[in-house]
Amino acid sequence: MKHLPNALTIVRILVTPVVLILLYGNALPGIAIALVLFLIAAASDYLDGKIARKFEVRSELGQALDPLADKVLVLGTFVMLCVLVPEFVPWWGVALIGLRDISVTWLRSHSPTSGRGGFTLPVAKGKTAAQIVYLSGILTLLTFEKLEGAAGAWARWILDTPIPLAAFLLIVAFTLWTGWIYLFRKKHPGKGKDAAQA
Repeated sequence: MKHLPNALTIVRILVTPVVLILLYGNALPGIAIALVLFLIAAASDYLDGKIARKFEVRSELGQALDPLADKVLVLGTFVMLCVLVPEFVPWWGVALIGLRDISVTWLRSHSPTSGRGGFTLPVAKGKTAAQIVYLSGILTLLTFEKLEGAAGAWARWILDTPIPLAAFLLIVAFTLWTGWIYLFRKKHPGKGKDAAQA
C-alpha cells in the first residue's frame, strides 16, 4: 500500500501517450478507448491522493510526480485537441494554459523561501477539475459524433454551436485567474499531496 499512490501516478503518466495516439487516429474505436482511458487516468488522480491521505504514505517523490502527471495528461490532451479540432481548442488558448502552468511551476521551484512554494489553493485544484470536465465533455462529444442515430445527431448539433468554444474560453480565463491569484496571494503554506498541486 505504501507505493500504490506513486504507482497510480506513474501509470497515469504512461497512459497519456496511449490516449494521444488513439486520439490522433481520429477513428471511432480509438477515440472511444481514449475517452475511457482518460476518465480512468483522471479518476486515478483522486484515488492516489485519497490512498496517500488515508494510509499516511505521502512521499517527496509523490508530491513531485503527482502535479507532473496531471499536467502531462491535461496539457497533452489539450495539445492533441488543438490539432484535431482547432475550431474548439485554438492553439493560443492552449499556449496560455501551458504558460500559466510553466510560470507557476517555475515560481514554486525557485522561491522556496518566499512563502509561495509548497502550497496550493482550492481554486488551483478547481482549475484542474474544470479542465478535466471540459476535456471529458469534448472527448465524449467527439466519440458520439461518429455514431449513427440520435446520439450522433445530438453530438453533432452541440459541436455545431458556439458552446464548445465558449466553454474553452471560460476554462482559459479561469486557468489564468488561478495563476494570477497564485502569483499575488499572501503567504499561506500548505502540506501533503494537496500542497504539491498547482
